[in-house]
Amino acid sequence: MNETFTSATSAVDAAEAPARSRLSFDLDVDICVVGAGLAGLTAALEAARLGASVAVLEGRHVGWNASGHQLGTVMPGYGLPIGELIARVGLDDARELWSLSKLGGELVRANTTEAQIPGIALSEGALEVSNVEAGDALISRLQMLAEDFDTEVEGWQVERVRAELKTSRYFHGVHYPKAFQLDGRKYLHGLAALARRAGARIFEDTPVVSIDPSGIRKRIVTPSARLRASHIVLAGNVHLGAPLRRLSETLLPVWRYAAVTEPLGERLADALTFRGSVTDSDGIDHFRIVEGDRLMWASPETTWAARPERFAPAIARRIDSIFPQLGKVAIAEVWSGAVGQTVHGMPQIGQLRKGLWVASGFGRQGLNTTAMAGQLIARGILLGDERWRLFSPFELVWAGGTTGRVAGHLIGMWGRGSSAAAGALARYREKARAEERIREGRLAEANRQAGTRGPPPARPRRARPPQAAASPGEGGGGS
Repeated sequence: MNETFTSATSAVDAAEAPARSRLSFDLDVDICVVGAGLAGLTAALEAARLGASVAVLEGRHVGWNASGHQLGTVMPGYGLPIGELIARVGLDDARELWSLSKLGGELVRANTTEAQIPGIALSEGALEVSNVEAGDALISRLQMLAEDFDTEVEGWQVERVRAELKTSRYFHGVHYPKAFQLDGRKYLHGLAALARRAGARIFEDTPVVSIDPSGIRKRIVTPSARLRASHIVLAGNVHLGAPLRRLSETLLPVWRYAAVTEPLGERLADALTFRGSVTDSDGIDHFRIVEGDRLMWASPETTWAARPERFAPAIARRIDSIFPQLGKVAIAEVWSGAVGQTVHGMPQIGQLRKGLWVASGFGRQGLNTTAMAGQLIARGILLGDERWRLFSPFELVWAGGTTGRVAGHLIGMWGRGSSAAAGALARYREKARAEERIREGRLAEANRQAGTRGPPPARPRRARPPQAAASPGEGGGGS
């Protein structure tokens, strides 16, 4: 959604980020990126590497919101289920879009070598587990991913899932061996450092007051300076503000809360041994081991801002409900970030009008999509690469304002409740089948024991009394 801590700690920011620079003079550049999150920084890095002059404008500081508060999992795919993606754009375009999501992951891996970003702490593998028994669906999905989408995947049966995750909550699993995790905060600040080294200029504490996208040279006004650019990339989120309210209102803001536990020591091995990231198929829980013996866990979410500390008990209860063998788990830190989710479930990537580009809507999409979006837009601007048009079917759709937030919250509550009910029913059925197998085993054992003793002795038959002689007048006729 990181290793060490993916939190909003000012000490971490101060240690990893350079001194902030505010735009205080007028400037002309080829490309202006609005928003210094993962997508904006990737676009700036790629454009600078291709030789363009680039300025990044950030209203607060690099990665202050969702981009600086994610769990660092990189795996292929989108927030929209693959079956719905095929239904929306057809199999051929779905394959192309999936291929782009894989390329995004490869770009992240290429940018996160130890030489480029020291201490990035990569770990391999991601596991998606089902809350219900899904054997037949699992086989179908594995075949589709492997044969139609050229993705390396492994199907894990219930026994293997529970050998790695020692809980009865989960059934089958899909393992992505080429997925990986990284320290999300180091990745974010590493991207900013790479972009600066490539020539991009990043200005923090520089909110955008207004944008005039007309003409060949677009005009951007900030509180202390003006900027002109041939292209503007809107890489903000739900906080784009008044100048871009029509765009920000196409996103449903969702605050996701996550925590890292205090060190759990050797008892952690009693709960799980899988070292990659784990997500459930309903998107309720996302967790992994960090720093050897801590758990990083994301679970609750709201459609309004709240103090993250309020959710520490909820996350602790969630951990206890899945891994009760851990006992009481102390939470070291809780944080949150607001992500923007689109109505159609896909990111917003492409050109809104000549010279005005968008890279947004990455809620539930993953780091791979932010990297892919930044590269697509930079290459679209400078190299004429038109693969961004694959996202054209996923146009900007109004998210419903306040009503949309309420509806989103209710739908989320209903979805979580339905998932919990389905999971409980699946576990009940599993328990009932186990009890039935035990009864059948006992019955079979009783029959086997009865067979070894031989048939019971036959009861002696009573002798029938001799038939009395027929009296005169009885028997055959005669005269």
